[in-house]
Amino acid sequence: MKLISKLAVAAGLVTALSSATLAQDLNGLTIGFSQIGSESGWRAAETSVTKQQAEARGVDLKFADAQQKQENQIKAIRGFIAQGVAAILVAPVVATGWEDVLGEAKEAEIPVILLDRGVDAPQDLYLTSVASDQVKEGRVAGQWLVDAVKDKDCKVVELQGTVGSTPAINRKKGFEEAIAAHANISIIRSQTGDFTRSKGKEVMEGFLKAENGGKDICALYAHNDDMAVGAIQAIKDAGLKPGSDILVVSIDAVPDIFTAIAAGEANATVELTPNMAGPAFDVLAAYLKDGTVPEKFIITESKLYTAADDPQGEYERRKGLGY
Repeated sequence: MKLISKLAVAAGLVTALSSATLAQDLNGLTIGFSQIGSESGWRAAETSVTKQQAEARGVDLKFADAQQKQENQIKAIRGFIAQGVAAILVAPVVATGWEDVLGEAKEAEIPVILLDRGVDAPQDLYLTSVASDQVKEGRVAGQWLVDAVKDKDCKVVELQGTVGSTPAINRKKGFEEAIAAHANISIIRSQTGDFTRSKGKEVMEGFLKAENGGKDICALYAHNDDMAVGAIQAIKDAGLKPGSDILVVSIDAVPDIFTAIAAGEANATVELTPNMAGPAFDVLAAYLKDGTVPEKFIITESKLYTAADDPQGEYERRKGLGY
């Protein structure tokens, strides 16, 4: 079974460890972090939270922005290896093409931890993967739509994430699983929006033009909130009301989607926590201290939020996290 599937079905959390107790075990260490880029508000928050977590533990974090290019990530990881860092965190931009560079890190005895995305590579090439159950995220979004439309015919347009990335693959899979038994719901158009607001708006404009000005579209499913926010603007520009004329469900739970939900312009979002680094640093500290090997997959929670969940309050609680 490929890693993508294993990550999607993995269950259970690693035994909780005290960050305060373990913080001293990372103090003074240099750790590399290869980030995909800043294509979304959630990605910016993950970067911000990771830097905060590193600072709290006294870690010298070497940060590298790959600008959505795998070749930049591979170059950065090789640079970290040459520097002799204590460990490497990487949020992989795509799933394939990692075996060589991860093998080089293993040969150098530098543990690698994957953040929020998986890779198609032998599991012995990385210490652990901290991520959500991305199939479950898609399934939760799909089930919300099933419950919302009941027996009504519903044509769905889908904004996919970056082609070849594990979130795009798994969030699509989960959504399709949720609607599979409901013949009244069908995906009529599906295209990548690259996880960005601008591309989400652009692609949604095309969907609207192709589907009778949007009148034939019942719902939008976006693989992340940023694409949904862009699409919401396109829907408004077309003279329709997002959230009512076209239902909007997406994933990430960034502050701006809660503003849209509070305004009635979006209907639901599934949370993806930006704090992947906290659990990663905890298990890394234990591993470096006494060789404690963590669970291979540390799965974070996926929670559904709607207008019933105090969206304005959620916005206020999240706005300072770096989104």
